[in-house]
Amino acid sequence: MAEPTFTGVGVALFTVFDGNGEVDVAGTAAHAARVVEAGVRAVLVAGTTGEAETLTDAEREGLIAAVRSALPADVTVIAGAGASWPRAAADRAAAARKAGADAVLVSPARGGVAAVELFGAVTAAAGGADRVIGYQNPGPLGVPGIEVDALPGLPIGAVKDSSGDPVRLLRELDEWGGRTYVGSAALLALAGPLGAPGALLAFANIQPEACIAAFGGDPEAQRSLTGLVVTGRTGGVRALKQAAGERYGISTVSRLGLR
Repeated sequence: MAEPTFTGVGVALFTVFDGNGEVDVAGTAAHAARVVEAGVRAVLVAGTTGEAETLTDAEREGLIAAVRSALPADVTVIAGAGASWPRAAADRAAAARKAGADAVLVSPARGGVAAVELFGAVTAAAGGADRVIGYQNPGPLGVPGIEVDALPGLPIGAVKDSSGDPVRLLRELDEWGGRTYVGSAALLALAGPLGAPGALLAFANIQPEACIAAFGGDPEAQRSLTGLVVTGRTGGVRALKQAAGERYGISTVSRLGLR
C-alpha cells in the first residue's frame, strides 16, 4: 500500500454511473487510472465529489477495492468515511482501510457531536492520525467547519480546505503543523508556491495537467481553470461531470439528478 500522505495534486474522483444509475465500478477505476497517468498523485474515492451520500457501504467498499487494484502501489488512495456519529464513522473508516484505502477523509458531524470525539474514533479505527484528513467546507447540508484555532487539538494529520479563503490558507500553513491540502482550484498557484503539500480537487477529473501546472506556480495554467471554477460554482457536480464526459467520454449520469 502507498503512504497515507502525498505531495502534489490529488483528485476528488467522480463516481461513474451507468444509464440506470448503477455504479460503474470498472468505469470509475478506469477514470482514476487515466488521471493518475496524467500525473495525479492521490485519489479520493466516495468523497467530496463522489456523490458519496448516494452510495451504499457495499458500493463504497467495492469502489475502493477496484480503484486500489487499478493504480500503482505508490499512489495514495483516500476514502470518504464521514458519518453522523462517531461509531458509524469509525466503522466506515475501518471498512475503507480493509478495502485498500491508505487514508480516510471525514467531515465534522452535524447535531453537536464534538469534533475531537468524532475524529478520535476515526483515528483509532484508521490506524493513526496520519491516516485521517478532516474536511473543511462548512455550509452544505448544515455540516460545521473546522476553525483554524481548533486544528492543533484534533487527532488528524491533514485537512482538505475547500473554503477558497487565502487568509485561512496562510494561517493553516503558518500556525498548524499538519498537512493542508487545498480543495479550491482557484488557489492552486498560491498554495503550491507557499509550500502547501498538495491539493485534492474535483477539477483534476477534467484538467489534471492544468491543475498540476497551476499548483507548480504557472499563472497561465491557473487562469486557464477559470471557466471550470465558474462552472463548478454555478452547476456543481453535474456540470463538472458533463465537462469530464466531453473530454474523456465517461458517463455524465449523476445519482443526485435521479428520482
